[in-house]
Amino acid sequence: MGELSEKEDEWQRQATAAAIAEARRAVGSAPLLNTPVGRLNDREWGWIVCGVIFGWIQARYQQAIAEGLDPEELMCAIEHSPSPGDVAAARSVLPLLAGKSGIDWSKPLMAWSKDEMINFVLMVRQLIDQAALTRDQGAALLRKPSLDEKNGDAILF
Repeated sequence: MGELSEKEDEWQRQATAAAIAEARRAVGSAPLLNTPVGRLNDREWGWIVCGVIFGWIQARYQQAIAEGLDPEELMCAIEHSPSPGDVAAARSVLPLLAGKSGIDWSKPLMAWSKDEMINFVLMVRQLIDQAALTRDQGAALLRKPSLDEKNGDAILF
């Protein structure tokens, strides 16, 4: 188990180094060369962020290739708490939550009864579970089952 952890740590170091290298490359470009960080506009920040994301993903895909893993599964298996997928699922339900009837948003949270709080928490959980299911089944929608599906050999399109 320790060897796996060390190997994963090394891949994470490589991914971080690649992300930093790509960010430096973006900053080293003519428009950003001597611009103080406080003066960067959204577009310039976007160049840096895209470089970071690109570098990190590229290194993790290299890991997947080297270890014979599915790159998408590897990306989903990388542990963060909370996971970006869970944060996205929770964020996606906020507009739905705001429109739910029966919630008195003018009332302070401390004024809610125990039953109101329990109903609210259960409703939020149900909405997040539905969003997570939609998130997780998204990849399945792009998948066409093959004749060898029973053997676990699906053909992906």
